Amino acid sequence: MDDEDDLAALVASAQAGDRESLDRLLVKLRPVVMRRCSRFLPHHADAEEAAQDALLSISTHLPEYHGRGSFLGWVTVIASNAARSTYRSMRRRAEDSHAAVPDDVDPRTTSVIVGTRLGLMEALAELEERHPALVESFVLRDLGDLTYGQVAEITGAPLGTVKDRIHQARRFMRGRLGGV
Repeated sequence: MDDEDDLAALVASAQAGDRESLDRLLVKLRPVVMRRCSRFLPHHADAEEAAQDALLSISTHLPEYHGRGSFLGWVTVIASNAARSTYRSMRRRAEDSHAAVPDDVDPRTTSVIVGTRLGLMEALAELEERHPALVESFVLRDLGDLTYGQVAEITGAPLGTVKDRIHQARRFMRGRLGGV
């Protein structure tokens, strides 16, 4: 990503209604958003769908960004939420269609990364169901690669609270992912 000052100028111009700046901003953000979504979703097409949703959301909600926290942190939150939403939607569609998972999966043709990511998403869904207050901090820190300080700034929670939430979430996730 370009220099933060250049990015800030582009954001300000886009917020002021400059359509060309908004288009340039979205083009610059697309690889960042796609990488973030790819960390959650195993298939390129699914990550692409989530990235498109995230970019649309960024475009729609850009006037609401007021500089609280870093802009890229804000983008990370939106991309992570879009990826999680896409995953939940895929999961609901699979459950509604009663799709059967084959018993004879060939490990030579099945990606370990895909299995790991799906396991992560399942564990994350369970964390969200059982301990919703822990999810955002965990996602931003461990999946979004933000610092503890950035997570505290984005969530509006004290640094100690953020660290505790992340610690609790990691312990929960470790139990679900078999100590990974």
